[in-house]
Amino acid sequence: MRLLLIEDDPALALTLKRSLERKLMQVQLCDNGGQAVAAWQAMQPDVVVLDLNLPGLDGLQVLENARQAGLATPVLILTARGTVGDKILGLNAGADDYLPKPFDLDELEARVRALNRRQFGALPTTDYPATTFGALRLDRDNRALYLQGAVMDLSPREFALMAALMKKPGHAVAKERLLDLVFPGQQDVQLEAIEVVVYRLRKKLLNAGVTLVTLRGLGYLLKAE
Repeated sequence: MRLLLIEDDPALALTLKRSLERKLMQVQLCDNGGQAVAAWQAMQPDVVVLDLNLPGLDGLQVLENARQAGLATPVLILTARGTVGDKILGLNAGADDYLPKPFDLDELEARVRALNRRQFGALPTTDYPATTFGALRLDRDNRALYLQGAVMDLSPREFALMAALMKKPGHAVAKERLLDLVFPGQQDVQLEAIEVVVYRLRKKLLNAGVTLVTLRGLGYLLKAE
């Protein structure tokens, strides 16, 4: 799991980073609200842990800017503010969960993993049989996509899109259907968000023997080169 931790307290950030990395997570730190959205866009994490008290921009502004930019990553707000009003503000700004300080590290890990699992919950494992296409092999049991035998570094949304397209290679999948699968239950996400995922995937499929094709008015499909 790839996690972006946006926290300006260096001691706390380092402690959390070390603890979560021992849990086999890949953790990137950002300590400034003004740089947070750019770091978010660059990393494309699976989960974001976001402090509210940040220099540059506060956490609520960071979250609002990220959602406006089409970043739909699950967000856990982590803050010393513990009032109901602050919790409501965070959730209304687009947060998925809220954990006040002080907190237990095991609870933080459990909440982060729950947010990550929630993304996969809309992908029924029986709906995506094992498939080989070009140099790609989809392993539904391990939720992994292999390119020439090596596991590809895909975000959950990239995997969801590829799983949908590889269900029937060569057949178009409507953009609206992909939106439902890639951004499950997120009514405020625009169709253009799929284009962002497609753009990133095209870069990763350069040597895969397949092309991700856009069919105007129909959607997307995988085509053998």
